[in-house]
Amino acid sequence: MIIREFRPSDLKRVFEIENMSFSQSYGINTFKGLYDMGTGFLVAEEDGYVIGYIIFWIKYENQGHIISLAVDKNYRRLKAGTRLLSKAIQVLMMFDIANIYLEVNENNCGAYKFYKQFNFKVDRIVPNYYDGGDGAIVMYLPIIRSR
Repeated sequence: MIIREFRPSDLKRVFEIENMSFSQSYGINTFKGLYDMGTGFLVAEEDGYVIGYIIFWIKYENQGHIISLAVDKNYRRLKAGTRLLSKAIQVLMMFDIANIYLEVNENNCGAYKFYKQFNFKVDRIVPNYYDGGDGAIVMYLPIIRSR
């Protein structure tokens, strides 16, 4: 498995993974727009086939944000999500980030546990965050720097 930068030719496949992973997905034009804006956009590739992706950016001067992370359901448990998130954290740390934030659906226990394994902490709950009325758990990872 390799982790590499997203290419425009990956767009259709990334959108397929998004749709199979989330009941409310970003539109394909949103993905294209995020890429065009210069967000961090990585894919996991297995034998030449894209199996997952992560999109992230610097939201404020010292705050990173994970926009979306998903892995094809047929390729889960191969550590693609772990490798994608680890690489995104590594990239964000190069920009002197103090915290990395993300939102996870309050009903997505698997994602919540996944982020807890990376030491993400709960910041707050935002009720009715998603269109269907589900709340979001806002989580953050404090970046500890050794001096």
